Amino acid sequence: MRQLLTQNLGWKLLSLLLAVMLWLAIAREPEVAASLSVPVEFKNMRDDLDISGNLPDRVILEVRGPSGRLSRDNLSTVAAVLDLSDAQPGERTYNIRGRNLNLPSGVVFYRAVPSQLTLRFDQLAFKNEPVQPVFVNRPASYRIASQQFSPTQVRIRGSEDRVQAINQIKTDPMDLSGVAGEQVFHTHLNVGDAQVRLVDTSSDITVRVKLEKILTGGAR
Repeated sequence: MRQLLTQNLGWKLLSLLLAVMLWLAIAREPEVAASLSVPVEFKNMRDDLDISGNLPDRVILEVRGPSGRLSRDNLSTVAAVLDLSDAQPGERTYNIRGRNLNLPSGVVFYRAVPSQLTLRFDQLAFKNEPVQPVFVNRPASYRIASQQFSPTQVRIRGSEDRVQAINQIKTDPMDLSGVAGEQVFHTHLNVGDAQVRLVDTSSDITVRVKLEKILTGGAR
């Protein structure tokens, strides 16, 4: 036993001295309070749910600790992380507590403003909808003879009530003024609801349209 205690005695004494000096340095630091704005992050979100409404993106934290631990660099990665694994359709209120925060060692959580976040979860629905090109300012003496575009149908995703309210996906308006033949437009799909999104489809779309002059006495 004595041999174990005396083995590498010099290194052990040096380590003990360094630990005592570090403790004394920290103990002499005044404890202060600080307020900081941190991002709200979510983890373990179910694939079949969506969060509706305006998502809170930041909360204010009040923390305390040694002044040297409350530097901007030391707190730059702090975030409020909410575990959504227990989420169900409907409203759920989450408390922001110390266990939701990745605070540096020595920094103590005091309170959050707001202290609670209420989120509304909607069951996700999927639906296929046709694409409808939108043209404006067609010359009076011309008609649309043909139009080609792809995809002609897209899949959308969102809360069930919002998805059911959509019956087609329109393009951004394409101006036909000055067109007297065939024209290619590069435009975008507009779902019409910011909380409904396209699934596995780019919002970019190319539309080829051909105008044909209306003959005197009626259209062909």
